[in-house]
Amino acid sequence: MNNRHLLLMLLVALGGCSLAPAYQRPAAPIPAEWPATAKPAAQAVQATAAQPDWQAYFPDPRLQALIAAALEHNRDLRIATARIAEARAQYGIQQAERLPGLNLNASRTASLTPASTSLTGRPYQAQRYDVNASLMSFELDFWGRVRNLNEAAKASYLATEAAQRVFRLSLIADVANAYLSVLELQQRGKLATDTAEGRGVMRDLIARRREVGVASELDALQAEGNYQAARAAQADLQRQLAAAENLLTQLVGNMPADLPAGRELEHQDIPANLIAGLPGEVLLQRPDVLAAEQRLIAANANIGAARAAFLPRISLTGSFGTASRQLNGLFNAGSDAWSFQPALTLPLFDAGRTAANVDVAEARKVIAVAEYEKTLQQAFREVADLLAAREQTAVQLTAQQANAAAQHRRAQLVEARYRAGVASHLELLDAQRDDFAAAQAELQVKRAQLATATQLYKALAGEQAEAAR
Repeated sequence: MNNRHLLLMLLVALGGCSLAPAYQRPAAPIPAEWPATAKPAAQAVQATAAQPDWQAYFPDPRLQALIAAALEHNRDLRIATARIAEARAQYGIQQAERLPGLNLNASRTASLTPASTSLTGRPYQAQRYDVNASLMSFELDFWGRVRNLNEAAKASYLATEAAQRVFRLSLIADVANAYLSVLELQQRGKLATDTAEGRGVMRDLIARRREVGVASELDALQAEGNYQAARAAQADLQRQLAAAENLLTQLVGNMPADLPAGRELEHQDIPANLIAGLPGEVLLQRPDVLAAEQRLIAANANIGAARAAFLPRISLTGSFGTASRQLNGLFNAGSDAWSFQPALTLPLFDAGRTAANVDVAEARKVIAVAEYEKTLQQAFREVADLLAAREQTAVQLTAQQANAAAQHRRAQLVEARYRAGVASHLELLDAQRDDFAAAQAELQVKRAQLATATQLYKALAGEQAEAAR
């Protein structure tokens, strides 16, 4: 009895063995704090307990409808979601290897031996009926090989799930950016149209002034060129708008028929005050970083599975049931039949294949560590760039708005002076060009500021809100 207890304890101890290295998350190769350019934004407010979801972050009803349609119909997101199901199924297949498999078998075997080959010199006919439950080849996982493969499959599944969240967040941000680009180009196109119309009126005025000898041919040519330049800008903006609308349609996948009314660019009300805590607190929760860490965990577990190939492998195969020469005698007394076939396999020589498999697994772990660290560094740079860009685009927008207002007022004054015969036509052309360029630049900077806020949703708040779904 003591020997049996000792054997049982030994089997339990061996079943808990694992040859995989103890996993330890690598130290984050990033600074402990954000750069000085990002600190004012990062330290403005401490991290909030509940970050906004995308419906609250993007209040424009039209944009909300577009994002909802993209999350339902985007083909790339469907692919990413299907890959989660695939990885989950692969994990289930691998997990099943840890438990024995049982099959129920029923068979009939019949044979006829001719007289020429029979020992008795007479034909011999035999038949047999079998019903049994069979144990498929089940490996006793003494060294943790199957368990490590299961751990690797689980980590791969979790990495795929995190990668799908990465794509979901990117899709939300891409749809928002495409929509903002459409709004920007629509407003810039309208500005170009109004400018072309205004310059057309001025061109006609100068043509009439030339007829009465007040304006020169040079003035008329300059007015014509100014008008045609506005038309060219208008056509170029229409081309860009068509491309932006096509991109938005592709991202959405199936454009809704009845979209609600949207807001102008200056009334989007996308929050500009999202904050970040310390880099480690923010970045380690990003889904791209989580996916990279799960791939590292899988690589670590694969080392244990590769190392276990050096050690003996014990597998069990057997069956228990009933057998009879007659079908009606299958379940009679004395018809029990069973078989038990334990097998031990010990590798002796494979020309270094097993050792090479261990080297491959260890090299892949080194790669996974480097990829994890690289992902962290890229995430740090992305957030730091966005925090700095948010501060500077706010300053830039304020300055550009003041510049646009000044240039517009200047153009009005110069036009009044020109009509009064005080200013030259060349001075008027310069003022109109500067007014148009300043108004166009103001819309571009405003869209850039909103785009920065959109990317910050993905980089800071979005992964927390979406991870909870």
